[in-house]
Amino acid sequence: MKKFALVTGGTRGIGSSISQSLKQAGYRVVAIYHANQEAANTFQENTEIPTYKWDVSDFKACQAGVARVTKDLGPIDILVNNAGITRDGVMHKMEYAQWIDVLQTNLTSCFNMCRQVIESMRERGFGRIINISSINGQKGQFGQTNYSAAKAGIIGLTKALAQESATKGITVNAIAPGYINTKMVQTLPTDILTKIIAQIPVGRLGEPEEVARAVIFLASQDAGFITGTTITLNGGQYFT
Repeated sequence: MKKFALVTGGTRGIGSSISQSLKQAGYRVVAIYHANQEAANTFQENTEIPTYKWDVSDFKACQAGVARVTKDLGPIDILVNNAGITRDGVMHKMEYAQWIDVLQTNLTSCFNMCRQVIESMRERGFGRIINISSINGQKGQFGQTNYSAAKAGIIGLTKALAQESATKGITVNAIAPGYINTKMVQTLPTDILTKIIAQIPVGRLGEPEEVARAVIFLASQDAGFITGTTITLNGGQYFT
């Protein structure tokens, strides 16, 4: 039977490309969303990829959601933790809600989702967990103490869980994209976008499909000896 992949934040932006690329690579795929019902409906109609709605920052919602998906479609072989939000602001003006919302959605969600699938993966002796971090989790970013902390935390979680899981046939890796050509980035003012691109040595934004191809590789049997690593995918903007 085909391996089964679940992608959080899987109906828009980078997540949409990941979901579609996994399907094209021969995996069974389900995409999770929370906020944008219209976008999820359009995604499902266009791709024929099933979608499920729940808040990944809520542990009990993840527990119920994964149970429902597993009952409907079977156990999850590949988990892609992609869901994320921004609530930017400098620390001396940041509200607690800005901090906790980003930490819960971007970092705690990874625990919430990994916790639901890890026991089954261990029992079956196979699993692929791929966590989407960010260049700003590696280098930090002005006005993003919350986002940078969450994305850096994902890298730490990845390394620790990889060590815990390696003997059970489970690999755990992260991808740290730089600036990617999504609709959100396209809405930036032209002058700001020009400055961003000027900082990228390859001279352009990344494409969502390039992140998706890294996910496809890490999900494959070819990547079975790779675990606990972070693939830096930023066009040379930052070296680790």
